[in-house]
Amino acid sequence: MKNNIGFVSLDALALNWLNEKLKAAPADILSAKELQDAISALKSGEIRSILLEPGDAIPIPDFSEIICGDLHILPIARKVVRGQNEIILTPKEFDILLFLARNRGEVFTKEQIYQAVWDAEYLMDDSNIMAFIRKLRKKIEPHPDAPEYILTIWGIGYKFNDKL
Repeated sequence: MKNNIGFVSLDALALNWLNEKLKAAPADILSAKELQDAISALKSGEIRSILLEPGDAIPIPDFSEIICGDLHILPIARKVVRGQNEIILTPKEFDILLFLARNRGEVFTKEQIYQAVWDAEYLMDDSNIMAFIRKLRKKIEPHPDAPEYILTIWGIGYKFNDKL
């Protein structure tokens, strides 16, 4: 019998991570059909859990709270709090914020942000990402016209401020 079994709630972000890690698993551990069946069953709700034994090959994702100044991002609860106030975000706004905050200081193009958050091909529509960033800034920034958290790197894209 195993001790210390941990459970991770599978939101869309965790399910995508699991899908990518299982695709990279050696063929002798999991066949392509078994992988597809397991992911389909999880997505459809047919099964509610699977048990994986993490080894050196599969790191456990970091679901810990991210604190940036007075902004607190709680990945498991998919909640954002600034000061004492909860900030209500759409699922995509939260995913963009979480992606940028987890990669503080790293500059991403609009295409890279799109590919990290959406499960689709980039449609060459920069205005889509720009609109999401604008709405996100209005919600999380104390002064949206002088952003502290999500910074624009002119001619390239965006980054999350690593100086907070």
